Amino acid sequence: MILADTDVLIEIFDKNSEKGAAALQRIEDAGEDISLTSLNLHEILYGIYKYADKQKSERIMLLEVVDFTKDDAALSAKLEVKAEKKGNKIPRFDSMIAAVAINRGFKLFTFNKDHFEVFEELELF
Repeated sequence: MILADTDVLIEIFDKNSEKGAAALQRIEDAGEDISLTSLNLHEILYGIYKYADKQKSERIMLLEVVDFTKDDAALSAKLEVKAEKKGNKIPRFDSMIAAVAINRGFKLFTFNKDHFEVFEELELF
């Protein structure tokens, strides 16, 4: 399973984005299903409601959504502290998204690799 980060989803849902078309093709070529976290869902819906066509929200709601659980909360806190001890200040949502992917054995597809490469346990797509 591929867990898509918000930046990837934004590009995919932008019909004029060559980067999004290439990302979608890469996912299709991998032959894996795609999902997002409830955290990514919040981020992308916020942007859609604020800046875009509300009909896009209907399409995003068709994707599988993985909820953020207490196990994810525990792991993300550990990941964030570990990163900070190494001098890396990671956005909180990113450590939370990484925890979801790690706990479920998903690959994370993101264009913000520098936010996630610090998490050794995380497999990037």
